Formats: sequence, C-alpha cells, structure tokens
Amino acid sequence: MTGHFTNRKLLIVGGAGFVGSNLAHMLVAQAPSKLIVIDNLLSSDPVNLPDDPAVEFRFGSITDDRMLRSLPDDLDFVWHLACYHGNQSSIADPLADHENNTLTTLKLFERLKASSRLTKVVYAAAGCAVAEKTYDDARPTSEDAPVSLHHDSPYSISKIVGEMYANYYFARHGLPVLKTRFQNVYGPREILGAGRWRGTPHTVWRNVTPTFIFRSLMGEALQLDNGGNTSRDFIFVEDMARGLMAAAEHGEAGEVYNLASGRETTIGEVAALINDMTGNRTAVELRPARDWDRSGRRFGDPTKAREKLGFEARVPVEDGLRRTVAWTRDNLDTIRRCMANHRSQMPEIRKYLG
Repeated sequence: MTGHFTNRKLLIVGGAGFVGSNLAHMLVAQAPSKLIVIDNLLSSDPVNLPDDPAVEFRFGSITDDRMLRSLPDDLDFVWHLACYHGNQSSIADPLADHENNTLTTLKLFERLKASSRLTKVVYAAAGCAVAEKTYDDARPTSEDAPVSLHHDSPYSISKIVGEMYANYYFARHGLPVLKTRFQNVYGPREILGAGRWRGTPHTVWRNVTPTFIFRSLMGEALQLDNGGNTSRDFIFVEDMARGLMAAAEHGEAGEVYNLASGRETTIGEVAALINDMTGNRTAVELRPARDWDRSGRRFGDPTKAREKLGFEARVPVEDGLRRTVAWTRDNLDTIRRCMANHRSQMPEIRKYLG
C-alpha cells in the first residue's frame, strides 16, 4: 500500500502508547523509508509496536538532550503525542506532569525550529481543555471556543500551554506545526497498567472504557460517577489515527482542528453497552461526581476537520466498543502482565492476576 507517507522519514514521539502505536501501524502500511518511535514507556508497553523493518524504536524521553541531538535533520513529518497520562496522575504529581507534558513540547519544538525539510508537525492537544464546564445541556465545542484561565488539572493546563508554544514557534520561527484536539479516544492497545507506577491507582485504572470493559468481563459493578449522566465524545482509535494522518497531509500550519465524532454519549450509555456485550449482569454502582472534575458534559464539533481535512469519524461507538471488548478478551494475559507490575502499590489487584 502506498500513500502520502511512502518513502518519507517519520517520527512519532510517544509512539508506543495507545494512540501512537495505532498510528504507527497505519503508517507502516504506507511503506515509509523510516519510522522512528521515541517513548520512555512511562505509560506504555513495547508490545504495541509494529514489527516492521522500517520501525526504529528509541527508548527514552524527548526531554533528554542526547535524544534530541540524535534526531535526524531530514525528518518529513512529526507527530508529538507524548504526555503524562492523565488528569488524576497530574493532580497527584504536577511536577511530573510538567516534565512529561510541558517540557517535552518546549524542548521538541526548540529542536525542530531550524529544520528546513519538515512538512508538518502535528501536536496532540486536548478537547477537554477548552470545553465549556457544564452539567447542563452541552453544545458542540468548536475550535474557536474561548479558553478559560481556570482548569481542573495540571494535565489540562499543560495541553493549553502546548498549544501556546505551537502558536509561538509557528509565528516566530515558521515551524509548520498544527494542533489536533483529541476527544475521548478508546479502542485496542490501551493496556491497563501499562508503564511505570505514576502515584495513583489510575496507573492501572486508566480511561473509562478499558476500565469498564475489564471490570465487566470480571463480572464486577461498573462505577458511574455523577449517576452516569456525564457525557463525552467517544472516538475510536483507528479513526483518531486516520485523523492524525489527515492533519499531517491536509492541515494548515498554525491551525487547530477537532478530531471528534461529534456525538455526545453518556457514561451510563457506555456502561450499558459494555455490560450487554460481555453478558455482565451485576448492577451498576451510582457514585457522586468527582470532586476535581467540573466538565460534566461535552462533545466536539467536527465540522472544520471534515471541511478542511476531509476527515470524518467512521466507527459508531457501538461497533468500536464491540471491537474493543473482543481485543480485551484476546489480550487478557498482556493486561494482567502489566497490572502485575503494580501489585506492591495496589494489593487489591492481585485477585485479577490468577
């Protein structure tokens, strides 16, 4: 299969992670001359990486000066997906978030600013950082939504600062960088417990979808914060990878694009679908809203990405969840292996390890 990235030299920072690895698998199908993946495996696992001679994995952080110096000067495309996962871990350790979110972005852009060959740098921004904070009826968040100075987590702050640095390096140095605002991505290769201990149980219990699927397969009650009325824009990871490729191919430097399904789905609806797919008959557990999270209901407006990038999410949430349940069943051994790395900090997970 050939395409826009055939015979190109590519870099994914954070490429062993959930989204980055799915992007890597799609890119290698287009036969690039080289795909460099840099990842410090803080919240990822190398099992995700494609086994392809074009892929070169470099273990380490992009904040390391030696790593930065080792980058080739003839890169064609860069995707910057590295981050400190996620909101709860950033609240527990804001300095680690700064090191792995803010500083990664600044040092990478500083290294790339003088490159004359780069066609595009794609920065992974966060839709949650600009969405209206409301538990009332949500309106689709557009790219020109106002940005508040009040944020729920250091993660959200870091993602906005990253957009600001992207704007600065584009305006001052002509770095061909654009921003893609992620919504709630889900799908295969999001491994519970992947990486190193990050200070909270959310090292294991990552985003809502993989947590719900695993616990549902175990026959446990799914916990619904705010009674399950919280809503998000769920976008399947293969759609997200296609959107990142479309942004690199068709996006305009200096611009920002929502990569979104445009569909609002409540957490309660997701729980019901997952329990139905797994056959879990255990009743859900209703809980109050999380004390740090004021972003009750939100979803992204995909209009600009559809019109400017030719990108539209294809996978309905029902189909995406079904595929993710199947992947989880097939990869329980890998999930348990990663979870087992944290049993000393979380003795309660030993019941899942067999």
